[in-house]
Amino acid sequence: MFKKFAVLFYSIFVLNLVSAQHGEATTGAAPAKELSEKDKVTKENKEFIDHHLLDAHDFTLMVDKDGHHIGFPLPVIFYDNGFHSFMSNGKEGFMHGEPVEVDGSFYVLHHEKIYKTDAKGTLTLGKDGHPTNEKPLDLSITKSVLIIFLVAVVMLLVFTGMARSYKKSPVPSGAARFLEPLVIFVRDEVAIPNIGHKYKRFMSYLLTVFFFILFLNVLGLMPFGINVTGNITMTFFLAILTYLITTFSANKDYWKHIFWMPGVPVPMKFIMLPIELLGTITKPFALMIRLFANMTAGHIVVMTLIGSIYIFNNWIAGVAFPFLTLVIYLLEVLVAFLQAYIFTMLSALFIGMAVEEHEHEHHAAH
Repeated sequence: MFKKFAVLFYSIFVLNLVSAQHGEATTGAAPAKELSEKDKVTKENKEFIDHHLLDAHDFTLMVDKDGHHIGFPLPVIFYDNGFHSFMSNGKEGFMHGEPVEVDGSFYVLHHEKIYKTDAKGTLTLGKDGHPTNEKPLDLSITKSVLIIFLVAVVMLLVFTGMARSYKKSPVPSGAARFLEPLVIFVRDEVAIPNIGHKYKRFMSYLLTVFFFILFLNVLGLMPFGINVTGNITMTFFLAILTYLITTFSANKDYWKHIFWMPGVPVPMKFIMLPIELLGTITKPFALMIRLFANMTAGHIVVMTLIGSIYIFNNWIAGVAFPFLTLVIYLLEVLVAFLQAYIFTMLSALFIGMAVEEHEHEHHAAH
């Protein structure tokens, strides 16, 4: 329901913008109508939301009243006939869509993607509206990558500190007082019920992925445009990790139930085989989409509600939308914990299905 509301709200928001921009330009002959002040604000809000959802080659902390971005640059690294690197503010105009020359070739940053171009910055658009220019291999330290490194370092410091404190005393202290209940929760309510007695083999992965997603989700609620778990590339690789662990940990009973299901008539086995194989792919796909869609929807709703205050620009909007934004924001805090739990729980469930021993079937055979 929450995701449907987000998509509907955002669709209305975008349609309003599109109609405002193109309502007088359908014939092709009529001159473009100048946007009203309200339509300009709508367009600015739409662009701000899109920028918030995208990754970036710099880290913007805030935007002042003149539209200047206040933050710090990040390293731009890409491969095109050799490695090239520079700070994102080291090439004048690069962060503003102007072409820059690097070793005789020209490159331009368009919607946070690097394209090879000419001295004029020409981009050839395809039928889908996306540039068809050649793209170098982008290995930049973007905003999302920086946050991933930051979370990894924080987790390493926090949990190694916890381990050292337990060597001195079994009584938790410091961060352990807050994190130990979550660790016990993942063990007793997620790992043991879904995996069984073999749960210890996978506790390190389950705890890592739980706290990693949780920390990223919480950082995503900060007003700095940090949207790592709303990036489908990030959720894709998290899902791939679960898929690989499930696949390489699976026992013979798991594969037997996929390739040659016991107790099923032979003709049905040939019908069920491709379905079961497809199921091994749809499971990580569901993990990827669920986390991505829920976190992205939350960001869209919150940003749209905030932007609506400036679009309607009256006392009703000034009272109603901040209240709705606060309610949705508090709901997003719950979703941040819930999505970390769901991803970890489903990962444990898939792993448990792969390592489960079907002893009852062996006894039945005897």
